[in-house]
Amino acid sequence: MQGLPLIMLPTREIPPQALDVWARRCALKLEAGQRLLTLFGRVTEGDQVLTTAVLQDQDGNLRVLRGCGQRSESFPSLTVQYPAVQMFERELWEQTGLTPTGHPWLKPVRFEGERQQRMNEYPFFTVRGPEVHEVGVGPIHASVIEPGHFRFMCHGEKVQHLEIQLGYQHRAVEALLLQRPPLALASLVETIVGDSSIAYAWGYCAAVEALSDAPAGVGVEQVRGVALELERIAMHLGTLTGLATDIAFLQGGASYGRLRTAIINASMRACGSRFGRGWLRPGGVRCAINEELQQDLLATLAAFARDFTEVNDLMLSARSVQSRFRGAGVVSQKAAREIGLSGPVGRASGVAFDTRASLPGRLYARHPVTLITEDSGDCWARMKIRMREIEESLRWLQKVLQGPELKLASAQPMLAGPLGAERLCVSVTEGFRGPVVQALETGAHGQLLHYKVQDPSLQNWFGLALAVRDNEISDFPICNKSFDLSYCGNDL
Repeated sequence: MQGLPLIMLPTREIPPQALDVWARRCALKLEAGQRLLTLFGRVTEGDQVLTTAVLQDQDGNLRVLRGCGQRSESFPSLTVQYPAVQMFERELWEQTGLTPTGHPWLKPVRFEGERQQRMNEYPFFTVRGPEVHEVGVGPIHASVIEPGHFRFMCHGEKVQHLEIQLGYQHRAVEALLLQRPPLALASLVETIVGDSSIAYAWGYCAAVEALSDAPAGVGVEQVRGVALELERIAMHLGTLTGLATDIAFLQGGASYGRLRTAIINASMRACGSRFGRGWLRPGGVRCAINEELQQDLLATLAAFARDFTEVNDLMLSARSVQSRFRGAGVVSQKAAREIGLSGPVGRASGVAFDTRASLPGRLYARHPVTLITEDSGDCWARMKIRMREIEESLRWLQKVLQGPELKLASAQPMLAGPLGAERLCVSVTEGFRGPVVQALETGAHGQLLHYKVQDPSLQNWFGLALAVRDNEISDFPICNKSFDLSYCGNDL
């Protein structure tokens, strides 16, 4: 069993089919209830486009389907029957030129390539009728926030439709990742989405280790798991801080912020960075957990647990909090499933999907986490899911930190071998927002041909647009914070 959920295949074992055949095969898998983890394309020689779909079946197995066609070709869109595919097909169209015929919402995602200077041509949806008006917010915001434009179509104070336009900070990350040697990408990968440094770094490390036939040892996985769960706690606390602050619940805002500082300072004592940068490297970890640090972390978590329980009780029992969050920004389970919501925002709508449970790998199979869901799908549920996931990560950390395997991890990462030739490796890491997917494909000499990166925010932004419908426009800040999505995670 691999240390991290991933699939690695020789590319000769997944020969591409004609695009229409590939689309039909994808549709059959989706009809059978499989979940689409990613779908992307790569332009090859001769102006050909190689398409790749990665799906997960009900038993947790990953499947890869590939297609091929000319850049000018089209294929029948899957979005009409399976709305969860809509963002993938839009990205595929923008990046490669393939057209998903019949797509109901074919618009740019990031304004790549020749579209980069044409953002003012974005075809916004319009709502017509007496007393309907539009409210535009951004891309420049009043607080310290990333650039994004939100256009509300309102009737009075009620939002009829929200359209979210991002792409203002597109950095061409995937092209940058091909400009350095593949074993020297860690410092770049861990800054793709700064608040998910560990999730991205672990997925990258696991992929290049698999491609080099040098999987990490048990002790290394334990340290990486500790780093990931510390990151999850810290970033969920950041969301809770924002939620409390947005409704002026000052006890929560101040307390969650203080507790977050305690966790990120623990990460800094462990590796020298509050965001875990530099901790994980191909072949191992740069900072092992010795007995002194082990006791430090356990003491920090014990003190944290007492205060966290107390502030949660205050937050959950406050009538002002309940009044603002209950029933606000509802996404039903049916809608969440149809549009492919993942991570805590999906689980808050009753979608029981967490890759730590369905794709546990060696570490989470040995030390399982409890899959947590809520069923109301509102801001209240998205707040509670974060509280409960912090409690579960806390339990997991206290158990793992007391185990003997941590001592097996060396602080000297060793991985100098080349990547295997003509292979495709897809890694999946459950970050605090959901599954971070990275796909690496090598050529005949082990060189990287393609590096695909996907943040869970890519799909989940559409969930926010649905959540705001039929709510007052004044509810948007709490809906937005309850999703807490990444702008740069969309604008890769």
